[in-house]
Amino acid sequence: MAPAPLLQTSAPAPPSFPQKAFMDVAEDYDGQYRFAPIQESQVSRAMIKRYFETMYDRAVSDVVIVGAGSAGLTCAYHLASTRPELKVTIIEANVAPGGGAWLGGQLMSPMIIRKPADAFLREIDVPYEDEGPFVVVKHAALFTSTLLSAVLKLPNVVLMNATAVEDLIIHEDFAGKQRVAGVVTNWTLVALNHDTQSCMDPNTITAPIIVSATGHDGPMGAFSAKRLVSAGLLKELGNMRGLDMNRAEPAIVNNTRQVAPGLIMTGMELSEHDGSNRMGPTFGAMIGSGIKAAKEAVRAYDAAKIVDGKVVG
Repeated sequence: MAPAPLLQTSAPAPPSFPQKAFMDVAEDYDGQYRFAPIQESQVSRAMIKRYFETMYDRAVSDVVIVGAGSAGLTCAYHLASTRPELKVTIIEANVAPGGGAWLGGQLMSPMIIRKPADAFLREIDVPYEDEGPFVVVKHAALFTSTLLSAVLKLPNVVLMNATAVEDLIIHEDFAGKQRVAGVVTNWTLVALNHDTQSCMDPNTITAPIIVSATGHDGPMGAFSAKRLVSAGLLKELGNMRGLDMNRAEPAIVNNTRQVAPGLIMTGMELSEHDGSNRMGPTFGAMIGSGIKAAKEAVRAYDAAKIVDGKVVG
């Protein structure tokens, strides 16, 4: 028997009105523009019902991606579009997803992407100017907004923004080894105010595969890499080295991998984990690393025996 819906409401039906006649005259921009009638409670219930049904459903996910920057969003797009049966849940601490990909470098808008990562631009239909070994998107926001829209259109993707990952769930697995088994979440405004209020406990999401894309060190950057150290799963951070584009970009893509059981790392967080170079204002490695992370997630997921979001073999 199918489970009952999470939220049963007795919301009153919206007021009836002659819809066809209303629509015929509603869009009058000469002082008579009107909206369909509504009750304030309908707005609240429409949001609450969907948001908390989503939280209920995604308490067990197939893959959780931490961070909705360029690497995390690319990973989400490739993973969710190639494996539509998987529940892909993205957690983003900021209100606005996109990370540092809304601008190019030094607050300038053009985005530089080295070849062959330009193939991804064609896949998601982002125009660019070809400069030989690299291409230029006229505004980084064009890339980011197009990718974000493409990700959110996928029916198996959920994005929870303004939501912080406060910790990792770490269990002893079937073989007696420590395994990352999910994330500990809270609303970001709560996470930022633990020192100003009394105890405000978090929530959890269980998932067999976590992809961490929290970026290089910063207020919430390199979160999983730093937590691996404090949890004893990593001896020490490699710490990001100085800028060298030609060394940095292939290192990030080629070293995208499962850095601990259940935890795949992608994007600039790897520079802190591995001690690789930064590449500065060029984004090809973020695209390539995101795609590789998606492939690694599929490989790890398919190799595991999973029951109710937990790896049991």
